[in-house]
Amino acid sequence: MLPDELTDLEQEVPEREHPVRAEEDLLAARHAVRATAVAVGFSIVDQTKIVTAASELVRNAYIHGGGGTMTITLARDGRGRVGLELSVRDEGPGIADVEQAMADGFSTGAGLGHGLGGTKRLVDEFTIDTAPGRGTTVTIVRWKP
Repeated sequence: MLPDELTDLEQEVPEREHPVRAEEDLLAARHAVRATAVAVGFSIVDQTKIVTAASELVRNAYIHGGGGTMTITLARDGRGRVGLELSVRDEGPGIADVEQAMADGFSTGAGLGHGLGGTKRLVDEFTIDTAPGRGTTVTIVRWKP
């Protein structure tokens, strides 16, 4: 990507925060991620992957973390690659056992148990910062091929 194209993209895709406090915020967050992925030029397959990952994370923040915030940022790696970085933060109870929460089949509810582990498989980078009593922040990056 040329420097001028990147500057235009940065103007088109400014960092944005989206509240995750009510059920309708989940849909709004998914729409915001899809619109940003389109603006960045992701294929339909990559749009679907990043939207699916975002959907899982904002749902977790809402249901398990009592709400939170999703931040969408244009990611750059210094080698000319661009992508999307999503950070979903809540101030809920935190995750006591991250390894267990990442395991396929683990569910705290009626879900299939593909949540965090499945989300990690949909993206290129995945980090989780959590501790009991201080909430959880999950940051993901999907690079544009």
